[in-house]
Amino acid sequence: MAILNKIRQRSLILILVIALALFAFVIQGVIDNPNAFSNSQGVVATVNGTDIDVTDFQKKVKNYQDGVGGNISSTQAKNAIYNQEVRKIILDAEYEALGLSVEKDEMRDLLKNSFQSNPEFQDENGNFDVNRLNAFISNLKDISPDSAPLLYAGRTININYDSWTNNEQSIAANSLQQTYYNMIKAGVNTTIAEAKDEYMADAKNVDIRFVQIPYTTIADSLVEVSKSDIKAYMKEREDKFKVDASREVVYVEFKEEASKADEDAIKAALIKLKSDRAEYNDSSGNTDTILGFDSVKNVAEFINSNSDINYNDAFITAAQIPAVAKDSLMKLEVGEYYGPYRDGEFFKLSKMIAKEQLPDSVKTRHILIPFLGAASAGPDVTLTREEANKQVDSLYNILKTDKSKFDDFVTEYSTDQGSVDNGGRYDWFPYNRMVAPFRDFSFNGKTGDMGVVETAYGFHIIEIEGQKGEADVYKLATLARKIEPSQETLDDVYNRATKFEIAAKDADFNALAKERELTVKPITLKELDENIPGLGSQRELVRWFFEENREEGDFKSFSVSGYGFIVAKLVEKNEAGLMSVEDASVTVLPEIRKEKKAKMIREKIKATSVDEIAKNQGQSPKTAAALTLKNTTLAGAGVEPKVIGAAFGLEQGKTSKPINGEKGVYVIEVTKVTEATELDNYTSIVNRLNATRRGAVQGKVYQALEKAADIEDNRAKTVF
Repeated sequence: MAILNKIRQRSLILILVIALALFAFVIQGVIDNPNAFSNSQGVVATVNGTDIDVTDFQKKVKNYQDGVGGNISSTQAKNAIYNQEVRKIILDAEYEALGLSVEKDEMRDLLKNSFQSNPEFQDENGNFDVNRLNAFISNLKDISPDSAPLLYAGRTININYDSWTNNEQSIAANSLQQTYYNMIKAGVNTTIAEAKDEYMADAKNVDIRFVQIPYTTIADSLVEVSKSDIKAYMKEREDKFKVDASREVVYVEFKEEASKADEDAIKAALIKLKSDRAEYNDSSGNTDTILGFDSVKNVAEFINSNSDINYNDAFITAAQIPAVAKDSLMKLEVGEYYGPYRDGEFFKLSKMIAKEQLPDSVKTRHILIPFLGAASAGPDVTLTREEANKQVDSLYNILKTDKSKFDDFVTEYSTDQGSVDNGGRYDWFPYNRMVAPFRDFSFNGKTGDMGVVETAYGFHIIEIEGQKGEADVYKLATLARKIEPSQETLDDVYNRATKFEIAAKDADFNALAKERELTVKPITLKELDENIPGLGSQRELVRWFFEENREEGDFKSFSVSGYGFIVAKLVEKNEAGLMSVEDASVTVLPEIRKEKKAKMIREKIKATSVDEIAKNQGQSPKTAAALTLKNTTLAGAGVEPKVIGAAFGLEQGKTSKPINGEKGVYVIEVTKVTEATELDNYTSIVNRLNATRRGAVQGKVYQALEKAADIEDNRAKTVF
């Protein structure tokens, strides 16, 4: 009690101590993570001052994923919604500035256009019924957030009120977008002068003589390029060399794959299954004999109980036998084995069960009577299995005495839409085309046979109308075991990865990898990357390397699902901005060298005619005929737009000054100019150019708007 009293007396002090500790904890968090209380944590992006809220964003991502049925990754869905939201904000600002909107009456018409062919919103006469649409929307609102099924684009999807609202907004947005772009297209026109230039660029041509002094006449070693040269080149072309933030990473792999000992054990286990074995039975206290592959009678049950691939009780052709063991398997006699052999990810032991000769192909006709629960049974199917069986027996008994009624019965009773219009016929199909019972009757019988078989689709009355050809077929029973690492191997892989990670703290990463015979692989990561070649989706890894406190030299072990482990190290951090001089030099060096070589070549040119320059520079004069502005290829030199452009700027008989081309320095002489005959009417060219330009409006306008927008992208800090 005395202790409790002392605690009560000092409670104020304790409260102050706890408060100070909590305050220190929070302050330390702010110091460690200065963005802890940043607005960006709740904002996916800010576009022209408008925020994309993270909660709303995540809700839209979920609805989007539900809508596509989970066929895309989380990252793909987030990127799709991000692009959608950015586009919406940018274009909404344009609509507002122009006073564009979708009013209630227009929205009703848009919904009608979108859903008028949907049976769910049609009356008894097949006409669109707005009341049914309103009732559906009202129901969605009442059951929100639950979903209701909707037939859409030929498939049934589950949709809730939020996703319906998003869909309406999307329809309205598409309408506004179309109106907006149509307004722009209306202002895109081609003048007669432009049409004339377009025509002349193809119709007018010139002949030239020229001399080319290739850049290769000066060795690279004679041209000095400094870092300052590269920086100056990049500064003049900043847009071309802007890059996103990236991380240069190297890693080593520790794959979880079967060892030689694991493979030998799998093969041994397969061989062991051939023989009978004694096994003690705890329940009876007796030793039971477990039949092996050699003596078992129920082959299907044995295979399905002991194999990673189920038994296939069908004959197969030579073309269907695994290529890796085809010749050996085909030579087996009934009862003989081949294997174990490797086939892809499996070791297999195969036994020949039967060998026969069957027709290459068969022609049949049939009547299908489905029943409730049968595969592909439509909503109009009401017969139970017993009722369907009785109906089939009744029809079959009639057909046994009068086959002339077959066509009538197909039309009246068969539900197989793939064959009804052809009298129930399937013409000349190969062995493995049909389901097993249908196939077995068709190929094991003979022409003229008729009978009843049951498949997953219902009951069939089948008549064999023809068989042709003969082919050897084989029935193989195959025990297969997937080639997987043992637990011992998995433990060894984990231990090696862990030991490498520990050793890397005090050793050079590359040297350590070399010592342990591991290959160091480089990768370049961008902040929003998801997939890494060979490793699949690795957002955790990418996120780790872009954390703010990450330093060059940091490394970590990552578990890769279905693969094993990697130990990855950060080699270099590259922030967003201009590309580094080293990285840019790969593309910049050749261009700067070309500029410097051009200057050196021009300084050596003293003569003024093509022939004299060619003689002085050790080159041969060349000719090119019928050049046009639309074709920038210069015969004997390659693509040279500057040279061809210069040719059209000269009068006949004139010689150019030196021209810096793509492959060298050129001097040209225009020997002939062939003027084009002007057209009486340029309307067709105007119309063609209008169509081309207007067709490009939508993509180019948005690209320009997006480029001009002020976008702060926080995806990596909020949702990725």
